[in-house]
Amino acid sequence: MPERVGLMSSSSLPSHARVVIVGGGVMGVGLAYHLAHEGWGGDTVLLEKAELTSGSTWHAAGQITHSTSSFSLGKCVDYNIGLYSGGLEQETGQPVTWHGCGSFRLAYTEDEMDWLRHTLSVGRSLGFNIELVSPDRVGALHPFYNLDGVLGALHTPDDGHVDPTNVTMAMAAGARAKGVRIIRRCRASNITKRGHEWVVETDQGTITCEHVVNAGGTYARQMGDWSGLQLPMTSMTHHYFVTDEVPEFRDLPTELPVIRDDKKVSGYIRMEQKKGLIGIYEKANPNAVWLDECPWEYENWLFEADYDRVMPWLENALDRMPIFADLGITRDVHGAISHPPDGNPLIGPAPGVENYWCCCGTQIGIGWGPGLTRELARWMVHGAADISMRDYDPRRFGEYATPEWQVIKAKEDYCLRHEIPFPHFNRLTGRPVKPSPLHDQLKKAGAVHEEVYGHERPRWFARNGVEQRDHYSFTRNVVHDMVAFECKAVRERVGLMDVTAFTKVIVEGPDAYALLDRLTANRMPQKDGSITLTHMLNRRGRIELETTIVRMAADRFYLVCAAFFEQRLLDHLHRHQGDADATITCLSSDWSALSLNGPLSRDVLSQCTDADLSNAGFRWLSAREITVAGHKIWAFRMSYAGELGWELHTPNAAAPAIYDALWQAGQPHGIANYGSFAMNALRMEKAFPGAGELTNEVTLPEANVMRFVKLDKDYLGAEATRTSAQSNLPWICTYLEIDPDGTHDGHGGEAVLMGDTVVGSTASVAYGHTVGKILAFAYLKPAAATPGIDLTVIIAGQPRPARVLVQAAYDPGSLLPRTDATQEAAE
Repeated sequence: MPERVGLMSSSSLPSHARVVIVGGGVMGVGLAYHLAHEGWGGDTVLLEKAELTSGSTWHAAGQITHSTSSFSLGKCVDYNIGLYSGGLEQETGQPVTWHGCGSFRLAYTEDEMDWLRHTLSVGRSLGFNIELVSPDRVGALHPFYNLDGVLGALHTPDDGHVDPTNVTMAMAAGARAKGVRIIRRCRASNITKRGHEWVVETDQGTITCEHVVNAGGTYARQMGDWSGLQLPMTSMTHHYFVTDEVPEFRDLPTELPVIRDDKKVSGYIRMEQKKGLIGIYEKANPNAVWLDECPWEYENWLFEADYDRVMPWLENALDRMPIFADLGITRDVHGAISHPPDGNPLIGPAPGVENYWCCCGTQIGIGWGPGLTRELARWMVHGAADISMRDYDPRRFGEYATPEWQVIKAKEDYCLRHEIPFPHFNRLTGRPVKPSPLHDQLKKAGAVHEEVYGHERPRWFARNGVEQRDHYSFTRNVVHDMVAFECKAVRERVGLMDVTAFTKVIVEGPDAYALLDRLTANRMPQKDGSITLTHMLNRRGRIELETTIVRMAADRFYLVCAAFFEQRLLDHLHRHQGDADATITCLSSDWSALSLNGPLSRDVLSQCTDADLSNAGFRWLSAREITVAGHKIWAFRMSYAGELGWELHTPNAAAPAIYDALWQAGQPHGIANYGSFAMNALRMEKAFPGAGELTNEVTLPEANVMRFVKLDKDYLGAEATRTSAQSNLPWICTYLEIDPDGTHDGHGGEAVLMGDTVVGSTASVAYGHTVGKILAFAYLKPAAATPGIDLTVIIAGQPRPARVLVQAAYDPGSLLPRTDATQEAAE
């Protein structure tokens, strides 16, 4: 039984606790504060090697904005601003020094304006106080900024900035008041697993705990090494500068709004009392430090300013704020901040271990920290967060994220910090990491690849002289026509896609069936060769992942799911395995897969195998071992495109020969390569929910997938599922048809209105090339999820008519995948 640590003497280290947090910056203290609010305050200990905030937190500039096109981060930011602007100080009596001055994000190009329009719609779906304004409005509220070339701006009046140290100290006071023990000048030196507990060694002794949290900031990566964990992040240095006092600021009645100028300044400009503050993320020659480790003796550490590196952007800042031009710099702040490879923090379980939690890798701790730590606290205490954590889950990286690769990607991320976040932005540095056996061949055929969990997967194929590269915009461009060609090929002829990136796991042994049966909501496949689509849940009944299960034998099952859920699936299986006699083997890097789809797919495959491909010989949703091009492979008769089709799974060595045989056999039938963009459009036409809909924040009834649930079955999350099904749902996943305008199709997160009232937001949006409509999944209030009801979706700032559909826009009866050979011949 853990000691009640909140009652211990302030000078001693307790021997046990339920939770030990290592790190006393805004992230570690924020988690302690929120764990206390979730009821674990009396059993939580926080250790800090120096003083609270002495790492990256103390030198943060402290800005926070509602200007984000991330739906999940938007929820966090809104919570944080409410906390900073009154809630925290009222609760604790500790000052936080909130400056609610508002902010503007400027746009100089139409691409930037489209970004702001999309952000406006996301903000509206979240209920933000947000508007798109003209340069005149910016000038009226900020008369000192040079607005030459500015087309417009996003105005977020409730934004501001806050003192990072005061915020952290206030949360520390709130945590202590609810029993959390904070021990300063206590440096951890090792974290190791002992049985089902973690042992934290410190210079004041040893403490054993059930849950350990790495909130080490710039030390987090090397702390992970203690436990054999590879936590990908790199320390990058960032400058901001404080000017002399600005005469024009002396008599201002109110503080000027913060200006975010991504194009010219690559950063921000604001008032700092009566002085000016300029923050810069230079877009060239980024500086990584402490590649081996951050020195343990450092606290409140800064580097000397490197003016040569930032000078082009600093000069631009002075041009934009001419009243700064003749002033001196009274303070330069050049400190290190953690950057994960993709820029998103590491919040959640560490890969491959139980009850080791990451609360680190956060490059914007003040702006994102409290909201993310609140979600992590809910995850730890209740088993699931209340926002989608897919983008922050540490398990989104695998062993491919080597230390050398981490540095390459962190530098890339730093340079992208103030670039336009175009839809489907493709981060190309350090690629390819895990190319499939077909990568080079498909690249020669025109493939533009994307990276998913290290794997290279085709997005689309360049044809007809279109340049083979990513074409970025918020509007339709040449890629739209390339995807239309691929969709038409699959719908009318036959398409072939490299889906090697799928996670592929074998579960086998005497208890394999029982293990999977108690972790899945649907009925397990009952016959050898049968296939089931099902969901795995946590104890709150929230969705962990969707997976296809193929029964290869009574004691051998093959699981396939999205690439980025690989470690999540493995951890879920191992965590709940207990004493079940089953072996779990990941084949993702050793096996390849191809998807053959379209009305002529049987004609193509039959030229490459002597297997009976008719309905009688190879029924829909069944699996068989067949021979293709002389290789024995597993063929699954299923189709994410909603057509007659097969997935073909094989060891890597056989993949090129199988692809070549199919491609050659398909020539008379007009076969075409297709990629993930077409696959997404095709699944939307079939109303197949995907990862954007099936997240940890929803239950199966809310996701509207109860048709995949066996109601009388007992499984992990069953009781929570039944409770949800019998409750008034807060929202429900709804299928929409949206009128196109020929230019903007939407990108997810857009506000959905019933009349003038916001009733939800889109999750996934794609243009259905076959049906000529924009299709979307949206989470809506139940009153708005009525089939046939007229709604409005705000796309690119403009209202668009939409309707709730009762069935799939394409082949609603799902007859095409079941087409028989004899029927096909007759037609």
